[in-house]
Amino acid sequence: MNLDKIFHLKENNTTVKTEILAGITTFMTMAYILAVNPNVLSATGMDHGAVFTATALAAFIGTLCMAIFANYPFGLAPGMGLNAYFAYTVVIGMGYSWEVALAAVLAEGIIFILLSLLSVREAIFNAIPYNLKKAVSVGIGLFIAFIGLQNAKIVIGGSTLLQVFSLDEYNHNLQATAGGGEYVAATMNDVGITVILAIIGIIITGILVVKNIKGNILWGILITWMLGIICQFAGLYIPNPDLGFYSLLPDFSNGISIPSLSPIFAHFSLKGVPVVEFIVIVFAFLFVDLFDTLGTLIGVSSKAGMLDENGSLPRIKGALLADAVATTAGAVLGTSTTTTFVESASGVTEGGRTGLTAVTTAILFGLALFFSPIFLAIPSFATAPALVIVGFYMLGAVTDIDFNDAAEGIPAFICIAAMPFFYSISEGISMGVISYAFLNLMTGRAKKVSPVMYVLAVLFILKYFLI
Repeated sequence: MNLDKIFHLKENNTTVKTEILAGITTFMTMAYILAVNPNVLSATGMDHGAVFTATALAAFIGTLCMAIFANYPFGLAPGMGLNAYFAYTVVIGMGYSWEVALAAVLAEGIIFILLSLLSVREAIFNAIPYNLKKAVSVGIGLFIAFIGLQNAKIVIGGSTLLQVFSLDEYNHNLQATAGGGEYVAATMNDVGITVILAIIGIIITGILVVKNIKGNILWGILITWMLGIICQFAGLYIPNPDLGFYSLLPDFSNGISIPSLSPIFAHFSLKGVPVVEFIVIVFAFLFVDLFDTLGTLIGVSSKAGMLDENGSLPRIKGALLADAVATTAGAVLGTSTTTTFVESASGVTEGGRTGLTAVTTAILFGLALFFSPIFLAIPSFATAPALVIVGFYMLGAVTDIDFNDAAEGIPAFICIAAMPFFYSISEGISMGVISYAFLNLMTGRAKKVSPVMYVLAVLFILKYFLI
């Protein structure tokens, strides 16, 4: 097989060895999603093992599509933020089933395919002001970090609405949930020690990031998990299944096998969801995926020197199409929106320039399927540091927002604050779009706002009156 002819290696000043090493590096920085995504989506009632299989397959298919359609070194997988919106906003917040959420992801993927083929995405992208685009990224970062702190029980409900973990308050919440009946009390040997381990994990991951260790997020997860296993052997951590604290040791009793997809494969439903509400859900998925993908593609390709003299990315249609096809395939498999990962920058930094890097990453995601007991044993307190650090990375976009112009800065701030405070990505987008359109309309700056923005603002307002 002539790899140079397929991937144009010489033309891109790279070699087979460089591309493969870059692909391994990209996988190392992305692999945390294999542990995090099942933990996030299983909060909706989805089968944990099945979500793992769907995550690995979606990453395999999406990253392979990127290599085939665009010959770019970018990895794809179910995206952070988008999985949070799926689980915590659509299912837990709005009260819809995960089958409805999967149907929305499928619809988004199909629409995204059409937008990619027809090049409509430029019009949508250009309609949203730059500062608001950045605000969406920042808001999602805060939301993800908040979820990580909650998953680790570092932040719990309390007399002040939210508070730092305390065993007494945690048990008080359990008693309240039980309605005054019998309940299993937590101890420092189950929830207590995991809170301490999660805090240590955040510090360790932070050190790895500062030291610029490749695969820092994945290593942070694995080290935190290993510390938990040591605590289990030492008797400091005692599994308590009644409270959701299980053994931290991988279960190889069934040998090496791939968890079945059947509990979630192609499970779509529109039962109990109004048409307008469903459209809003689909739009939120589409909006976040569209701008997250475009931002990632431009940012990473800029770092790799792939942009042309006009600042455009050649073959961007193919890259967007790969993202759209991956999302559609992922929905059928049973996972949230699949998108291009900003962690692809790690492989680019190692010299990856072509689709051979992506093919290498895809193959590793495929091989990971056979090691499911390892990834499925990783607990939420070990993946929580990953959520916090990913939130840190996304928060960096705040420096690009122009807060000196109040008409730009206030809507951006509202968008950012609304996501964690309203516990919803879509509400943050709604608040940002509405406030931006009205502030500029009422202050004599109406002409600077795209007509598309006014249409979006009206649609969001109608949503609150009609739903």
